[in-house]
Amino acid sequence: MDTPLLIAWHSRTGASEAMARAAHEGAAGRARLLRCDVVEPGDLLGAQGYLFVCPENLATMSGLMKEMFDRSYYPVLGRIEGRAYATLIAAGSDGEGAQRQIDRIATGWRLRRVAEPVIVNLSAQTPEAILAPKSVPGSALQRCRDIGEALAEGLVAGMF
Repeated sequence: MDTPLLIAWHSRTGASEAMARAAHEGAAGRARLLRCDVVEPGDLLGAQGYLFVCPENLATMSGLMKEMFDRSYYPVLGRIEGRAYATLIAAGSDGEGAQRQIDRIATGWRLRRVAEPVIVNLSAQTPEAILAPKSVPGSALQRCRDIGEALAEGLVAGMF
């Protein structure tokens, strides 16, 4: 396998990108950080585990993240079973819709969740706040670093 951890991300306002970059930093060279629109089935096949990072838009994962799953689902089906995954979601209020959607896809792939979901609520409720660039609190970015480190270490150690 090419790399222990693949961090696939999408962001419109910067929050999910900051979260993905923090996780990548925590993984300390044991992860590939790829924007979801360039992720190909081979990238998924080449990793031991996954961290999916995206915003929740209209109670679902972002469209580009969904497109990554659509494009890759059948080419990797039956070939990545049992691999580890976790999620980081940037949300304006809830984040649960995006979380459930990713979990359903992961269930179809027979992936194994190895960390509790991290949903960062940024409380954006007006059109202006929703569309504005986001700043993720330092404590939330530290949680993302910790997840990246834990996933990478667990994969390298063979725990997952």
